Amino acid sequence: MKDTPINFEVVAQKIKESELASVGKASIREIKKLIDNIEKETDDKYIRMEMGIPGLPPAQTGVEAEIEALKKGVASTYPDIQGIPQLKNEASRFIKLFLDVDVNPGGCLPTVGSMQGGFAAFTTVNKMYKEKDTTLFIDPGFPVHKLQHNVIGLKWENFDVYDYRGDKLRDKLESFLSKGNISAMIYSNPNNPSWICLTEKELKIIGELADKYNVVVLEDLAYIAMDFRKDLFKPGEPPFQATVARYTDNYILLISSSKAFSYAGQRIGIMAISDKLFDRKCPDLKRFYNSDLFGYAMTFGTLYALSAGVTHSAQYAFAAMFKAANNGEFNFVEEVKEYGAKAKIMKKLFTDNGFKIVYNMDEDEPIADGFYFTFSYPGFSGEELLTELIYYGISAISLAITGSQRLEGMRACVSLVQRDQFKDLEFRLKKFNEHHPPHKARA
Repeated sequence: MKDTPINFEVVAQKIKESELASVGKASIREIKKLIDNIEKETDDKYIRMEMGIPGLPPAQTGVEAEIEALKKGVASTYPDIQGIPQLKNEASRFIKLFLDVDVNPGGCLPTVGSMQGGFAAFTTVNKMYKEKDTTLFIDPGFPVHKLQHNVIGLKWENFDVYDYRGDKLRDKLESFLSKGNISAMIYSNPNNPSWICLTEKELKIIGELADKYNVVVLEDLAYIAMDFRKDLFKPGEPPFQATVARYTDNYILLISSSKAFSYAGQRIGIMAISDKLFDRKCPDLKRFYNSDLFGYAMTFGTLYALSAGVTHSAQYAFAAMFKAANNGEFNFVEEVKEYGAKAKIMKKLFTDNGFKIVYNMDEDEPIADGFYFTFSYPGFSGEELLTELIYYGISAISLAITGSQRLEGMRACVSLVQRDQFKDLEFRLKKFNEHHPPHKARA
């Protein structure tokens, strides 16, 4: 039996029982289930970095508003599919104050988290024009978005943006868009899993090409205002959250309550559709919907088919959180800076023990410390490294499932790692380093 921090035989048995063809290629939820089973069997606590779950208490403003709404009886009635007026109005204000972009409240639609927003956007946008049936992923990205495409049979293409930063991005995008089959582009900013942030120059390029080729940009802002290199909590004052919406009208913004507001459990987000896109007529939509108006088809076609509205009480919570932030009463950015502080410490623990940071630059500037970071270890692919680290009580996910071309890498989420676990993390990384000297290349 090998001298690993977690019982080697138990880990090996649980991996076998999982019947995973490859642990390294397992989905986030499959990894979670495997680690849950090992922890239950051994009573050893893992350094859990596989899931992007908030590690902070939910915003109290939201909790109180939701409780009050429930006391008033909203649980007994269906909410309007368009969302409650308070939420729509405050979402519109929030977008203006923190992104410096005008979106009519009518185009601010509640969704069951950003995941449902993405699912609805992919479904509808790919039906706008017969000849445009493919989504372009500006990767690395959230693995579930590709799963959504596969589940409903949508086509997709992708590339790793890290090799095409700055001016290089234009030619790379044109190589895809010029074919005429791309309906939408999607990326997250800050990025999951790499935590890179697209620059204003890059967003301008994306916006210009979206107009040139009539492509909808889906901007996933799950980690809105969490680029901690800048102070982004100044309602109505620069600097603002970087967004493509300042460079094109062909956009849909996906804003989540989960990370910035630590309100993941109630599954609520906002899909904000630009005014021009919301009112756009697309005759090809009539193949699937009762209307050829994009906003109408999205609301009363796709969203209605997915869910008869978003949890009524959660809408009141999200409205209250937006309102408090808009009024300068709730500094949600300050609340989540703990993620950046932990990331800085954890990255050093990794690099002190032979690991390397995979995605480490935004053009010529070091990336921010935030919710995620990426790492590798000499001589291992990401898939191999994930499997090996499980024996050392460390869980994460392989970049191989994110569309990354850096197959040696893994994604770590800092949120669930508590500061009192840092000593355990350091011990386990040192033990791994001792067992796998980086100067000795593996055969």
